[in-house]
Amino acid sequence: MTTARPTDTPTPSAAAASAATPADTGAETAPRPADWPLWEVFVRSRRGLSHTHAGSLHAPDAEMALRNARDLYTRRSEGVSLWVVPSAQITASSPDEKDAFFEPAGDKPYRHPTFYEIPEGVHHL
Repeated sequence: MTTARPTDTPTPSAAAASAATPADTGAETAPRPADWPLWEVFVRSRRGLSHTHAGSLHAPDAEMALRNARDLYTRRSEGVSLWVVPSAQITASSPDEKDAFFEPAGDKPYRHPTFYEIPEGVHHL
């Protein structure tokens, strides 16, 4: 039969572990996965010409983000190129401000294909 050890008496291994901190030993603590930055992943498929957003992942640095993105988003060899971008570096327009943001393009008729006349000799434009 065993008896329970009192909870207020630390075990020798617990006392040794609590006595030495990483700052005391000079060792740096590695960031935990929960503290890693978020990366956005863009994949260019074999048939596509542009990269499309595939998803997000956490990684400690760009190299690891690229390797993890390769493993997660191109498992079936469907991608030919990957981009990983820190989420904190992406700036986006707000959908609530779309009318004011895109309004300046409305007063430029030369951007619309109806402004141009197609010559008779051009068949595939």
